[in-house]
Amino acid sequence: MALPPLAERMRPNTLDELAGQQHLTGKGSILRTAIENGKIPSIILWGPPGSGKTTIANVIAHTLNVPFYTLSAISAGVKEVREIIEIAKSKEKVILFIDEIHRFNKGQQDALLGAVEKGIITLIGATTENPSFEVNSALLSRCQVYVLKPLDGMVLIGLLHTALKKDEILQSKKIELKETEALVNISGGDARKLYNLLELVATQFSIPAKKDTKNEITDELVMQVAQQRTALYDKKGEQHYDIISAFIKSIRGSDPNGAVYWLARMIEGGEDVKFIARRMVILASEDIGNANPNALLLATNTFQAVNMIGYPESRIILSQCATYLASSPKSNAAYMAIEKAFAAVKKHGDLPVPLHIRNAPTKLMKNLDYGKDYKYAHSFESNFILQEFLPDEIKNATFYDPGKNAREDELRKFLKERWKDKYGY
Repeated sequence: MALPPLAERMRPNTLDELAGQQHLTGKGSILRTAIENGKIPSIILWGPPGSGKTTIANVIAHTLNVPFYTLSAISAGVKEVREIIEIAKSKEKVILFIDEIHRFNKGQQDALLGAVEKGIITLIGATTENPSFEVNSALLSRCQVYVLKPLDGMVLIGLLHTALKKDEILQSKKIELKETEALVNISGGDARKLYNLLELVATQFSIPAKKDTKNEITDELVMQVAQQRTALYDKKGEQHYDIISAFIKSIRGSDPNGAVYWLARMIEGGEDVKFIARRMVILASEDIGNANPNALLLATNTFQAVNMIGYPESRIILSQCATYLASSPKSNAAYMAIEKAFAAVKKHGDLPVPLHIRNAPTKLMKNLDYGKDYKYAHSFESNFILQEFLPDEIKNATFYDPGKNAREDELRKFLKERWKDKYGY
């Protein structure tokens, strides 16, 4: 019998063995409390590959000790779903785990709906894609969505040491972890990728290890081993994420040649057109924004067009959009603005809305000075009048800082003319 891969051998079975995702599984967290109480709702686990979605489902199965069924959306269909639902009807409690639930079409998701709604099954879905786009709204409304984060460097290093300490195969090779930077960087927050690479590096060492010697893992050795691997595109595996990353970074770096090459790699590998187009819509706002507002319009139209056209013709539309985005001026000012605003919200909490810009639909509210002294901009020259729109505690905060490009220079000039030196424009 073939030995399971290291990632499977190291998969935790208990809450205390879990590494990372403390916001979900740490002591006192909502999900951990639900698991410990034996009453979990139907949930969707949304996060990048190797962040622990299947592991959390596995822990739930071992902790609750109830009938637990697993389906992969890649190979299962309505027939398999209905078979499990029929089994579940004769049992008190059944959990169904569906990996890559975003790959289920509407009909397959609808087959789950009634059973989830009636509590016949408790659904655990795992997805790397935004469930708002890929899970139909009726099913999504009946599930609690939990967001998983990529594992950070300290967690990954901890996993390496645990594997070397507990796995019998690695123990027999007397491995010493001299350096970890290459293992951590190449894995990119993905525990499965980390374990696969560690196991691959470990094959360089003999079993049993030579007496009184240590087999050392260094960054140089890891890079040598990693570069020997064939970089084939696999839309179900880690290359899917590496190549979409290369595609996005080529566009962000204003290189249309790199962008169209990685686009061709994805198309040749049969990547979902919606996935490619959706990422360009996000990029058009995150990395171009107001430096060229037409970028978002073209990307949105591209998303709609490729859904209507399909392969192979959609490759032309995708190429047009990718090269246009790559050739556009860049600005992340809109992205940075909302990030700064989120940080202010977290830091200062629920600051009260200034009275003069509150809504005053009732007499009581008017008596409490809601809306008092508000100045209607259109009643003034150039449709503008100086007044305060932020709470007193942050009244001079600047969230939006226009980028240094022709279009946003115009916006900066417009804002400076009106706000003078208030926001430092």
